[in-house]
Amino acid sequence: MTATGHDGADLLNEVEAFHRRFNAFPTQAAYVAVVLWDAHTHLLDCFDSTPRIAFLSPERGSGKSRALEIVETLVPRPMVAVNASAAALFRAVSGPDGRPTILFDEIDTVFGPKAGDNEELRGFLNAGHRRTGVTYRCVGDSQTVTPFPSYTAVAVAGLGSLPDTILTRSVIIRMRRRARNERVEPFRARLHEKEGHALRNRLAAWAEQARGFVMGAWPEMPDGITDRPADVWEPLLAVADAAGGAWPERARDACAQLVKAAQVDDKGSLGIRLLTDLRDHVMVGIDRLPTIAVVDRLNALDDAPWADLQGRPLDSRRLSRMLHDYVTTDNEPITSRNIRTSGGVLKGYYSADLHDAWQRYCPPAPETPLQPLLPLLPSSQAQSA
Repeated sequence: MTATGHDGADLLNEVEAFHRRFNAFPTQAAYVAVVLWDAHTHLLDCFDSTPRIAFLSPERGSGKSRALEIVETLVPRPMVAVNASAAALFRAVSGPDGRPTILFDEIDTVFGPKAGDNEELRGFLNAGHRRTGVTYRCVGDSQTVTPFPSYTAVAVAGLGSLPDTILTRSVIIRMRRRARNERVEPFRARLHEKEGHALRNRLAAWAEQARGFVMGAWPEMPDGITDRPADVWEPLLAVADAAGGAWPERARDACAQLVKAAQVDDKGSLGIRLLTDLRDHVMVGIDRLPTIAVVDRLNALDDAPWADLQGRPLDSRRLSRMLHDYVTTDNEPITSRNIRTSGGVLKGYYSADLHDAWQRYCPPAPETPLQPLLPLLPSSQAQSA
């Protein structure tokens, strides 16, 4: 049973049609996710967490800002933020006018490669994902430590990517420029805002009817959706179940597709990327390999960061530091050990020492083993060894 018969499904259909008039999203799953996200902003108090939604693209002119514009007409108390400070945002969330829905455009200017880490804003966005999230600040002449609630819905748009801690709390929509045959209706605020606001008001009214159905709901997850992805999608699936019609099935299909796409895009931390490249490209079918060969193979990978780490290629010293953070099955740090070769004894790494870290941290291995790219040693080194 749904909360309101087919009223919710029909309303979400209308919200989707409104988006389709002005937004060219990359997949059908993206439309489903964005509509459910719009609706969930009217029910935040019913959930333990709120997913961020991130419209990201590699180039300008991909429709990211337009996506935020349409979302702005559909969510409660929208607050458009560009280069807003963390202090301004957490004070707005805890202000007397009620919790806003934050729409953060040009997020790449905050977290992009030239912008620094912005740990304070990152902390606010991470904390506000959970209903219990607060930001602590010293207030007044006495510098009293005061908690400010951070829980609020946030949509972001920008070029490139975001810090991993934000990405894992987000539904990610990879925007792209429209093809010549893709048409959307130009959005004119004077003409179309009222239509969006009318849908927003209907979403708010429907949310009040659906509140009892959504509160405390435990929606069934698609197979394989657990941990953080389940936290991200739980509110959206609860909304879909409350709406009924085709939305529960569409929501789960969209969840599975977008989570899988995010996992494919996600290279994890640099350490996990290192472990994965060692397993899938460097030590395939090899039980040991000298350090010089490990470094040479990593730096030779085309689609990898190793040849240019802040302007310098990976070397044996940095490789050692990175692997030392992980441990073997004996709970000892992974370190290089002696390898006996025909030319003498060299330092290197053993697959057995890496196996436990591969099992714990790396994504599933490719179904077809990849062949080693290079011989055991670079030719010049092999002759000298």
